[in-house]
Amino acid sequence: MSTDEPARLVWFKSSYSGNEGGECLEAAFDPATVHIRDSKAPARAQLAFHLPQWTAFVRYAGAAEG
Repeated sequence: MSTDEPARLVWFKSSYSGNEGGECLEAAFDPATVHIRDSKAPARAQLAFHLPQWTAFVRYAGAAEG
């Protein structure tokens, strides 16, 4: 985890997120890493996952849904 945010990151929220607040995450991508942070506290620490780790997680989560 790191609070150092590379200037090149562009953060976005899921299209499922509303503007009412609540619990929401934001994501940013660079060529090798997926960055995740709390949208309510963007200056706090963030998580960073190497792309293969993130891909495996998304596949696992998608399989559990279906």
